[in-house]
Amino acid sequence: MITVGEEKIPWKEGMTVAQVMEAIEDGHKYAVVRLNGKPVSRPNFYKTPVPDHSEIIPIPMIAGG
Repeated sequence: MITVGEEKIPWKEGMTVAQVMEAIEDGHKYAVVRLNGKPVSRPNFYKTPVPDHSEIIPIPMIAGG
């Protein structure tokens, strides 16, 4: 099982960050997530494996000035 924010998602062998982010239904596109405390940027979502029992925290990008 993987925790994404408050949501639980079943883990599958070979799962990537991209697959996890596609499985959640919050409607946001994230540029960065924290996978077990380490930042992963969008260009690496498709090649970064997610171990079972991981925690992913989506980091929303905030614009301002």
